[in-house]
Amino acid sequence: MREVDFYGGQDLVGMFNAAVVWLERRAAELNSLNVFPVPDGDTGTNMLLTMRSAVAEASRCADGNASTVAHSIAHGALMGARGNSGVILSQILRGLALKLDGKDCLEGNDLVAGLKEGSNLAYKAMSNPVEGTILTVIRESSAAAEEASASNDLFSIVEATASAAKDSVARTPFLLPVLREAGVVDAGGLGLYVILDSFLRYLRGEVGEGYEMPQQIPIEIPKVADGELSYGYCTEFMIEGQDLSLDEIRARLEAIGESVIVVGDENVVRVHFHSLDPGSAISYAASLGTLRQVKVEDMDEQHEEFMAMKRLPWIDIAIVAVVSGKGLTEVFKSLGVTAVVPGGQTMNPSIEELLSAVDTVRSDKVILLPNNSNIVLGAEQVRGLSTKRVEIVPTETIPQGVAALLAFDHEVDLEANVKAMGKARLAVKTVEVTTAVRSANIGGFSMKAGQAIGFLDGEMAAVGDSILQLVIEMIDQVDIAGSEIVTIYYGADTEGAEAEGIARMLRQNHPHLEVEVISSGEPHYHYIVSVE
Repeated sequence: MREVDFYGGQDLVGMFNAAVVWLERRAAELNSLNVFPVPDGDTGTNMLLTMRSAVAEASRCADGNASTVAHSIAHGALMGARGNSGVILSQILRGLALKLDGKDCLEGNDLVAGLKEGSNLAYKAMSNPVEGTILTVIRESSAAAEEASASNDLFSIVEATASAAKDSVARTPFLLPVLREAGVVDAGGLGLYVILDSFLRYLRGEVGEGYEMPQQIPIEIPKVADGELSYGYCTEFMIEGQDLSLDEIRARLEAIGESVIVVGDENVVRVHFHSLDPGSAISYAASLGTLRQVKVEDMDEQHEEFMAMKRLPWIDIAIVAVVSGKGLTEVFKSLGVTAVVPGGQTMNPSIEELLSAVDTVRSDKVILLPNNSNIVLGAEQVRGLSTKRVEIVPTETIPQGVAALLAFDHEVDLEANVKAMGKARLAVKTVEVTTAVRSANIGGFSMKAGQAIGFLDGEMAAVGDSILQLVIEMIDQVDIAGSEIVTIYYGADTEGAEAEGIARMLRQNHPHLEVEVISSGEPHYHYIVSVE
């Protein structure tokens, strides 16, 4: 432990660098704590990406004072925030920056004031704050920091804060029944504890076995090829194998790409990176084990779409939607969406990506459709960041997004459209079927890893051994007799013939129904069914 009475801007950068190191180490663990055992647990990844963005911004002013660095960290976290956990974390860091405003050094009582302000801002960011989450952990740990503030000793205060955060995380299952039932603690709360504990480790001079403190977090800079700006490909995949080394995989990918994220364990590794040559990385990964969920997106093509959008004529009202999968992207564009932000489960778009799409469209009035419950809060932040008038229709599923689009009317104003679209999204029922990635007991349902599980409007509704049978059972739970239209979106790993078979059965049993089948390209859900 350093024998000093104050800590400057470089120490703040060091503390947050340490947090990135430890979040990388425990990201897979945080992801696995998803309440529902579906393959989209991403809290660890979201918090890691948010912190990496924060530190990347801070690295640009590493020689600045505590105030300058803190404000850079807060800005970077906000612009890079992903998912609810990332947004809440960005608000906590904003509170710290506000209380360090104009100060050269970080003292113990500054941290106390910053944590308390961060807690207040985090609670305000939520329309319906829920205890037993990261909100509880920041509130209780900031209270512990205040109790330890008499000495104004930073080390003692951080030590008390981290200890309180650990105890608070352990209590989350007793405050939130769904956590207790699932047998997990709150993932966002645990992520916050990891961050606070890493601050303590930095002050002690510890970094972690096998990890060296990075001098800086790499900042992505597009490469130039043949004199033209090239963005390359965004590549994601999962490797299943034995004795996999995260450090070796990370080092190999960093040699050929940028924005490298490698998380997991010796048996399963999830990878995300940007490269001009994804083929060599995929070949290398295939030599290590079995590849799953491979996704390669041409960022140059996406860039061209944005550039082409700038050449489009000015329109009265633009619509921006978050969509995952080629098929769903085509559906949303055919229904009049002005711009699509790629994302959804496992890879929530950052606030910066949402803001960029909103600011790029040729209109000063924008309607934003998040289409995912974990993106709604991030979308709300865009409203205050853009100079345009932005309205959020809080769609939580793809079918809700489609229903909202169908209600859009070019002949009425923004307020009327938002009201109509909001009403329309609530008139549709959403059935989602995926595969459990671990055994669990939730909501009275007992499931094993590999079984099919179904959700009705986001709530657990059925478990079965057959995906096909479960889809049919789930649709039967909806008021089909009183419905008119059923749209079956089948995922990337589902055969179209199977989906067509379900459609034929529905038409035979319910002749009044209009049934449509669409390939979604969605990587995580076998079926998403809209009933309206």
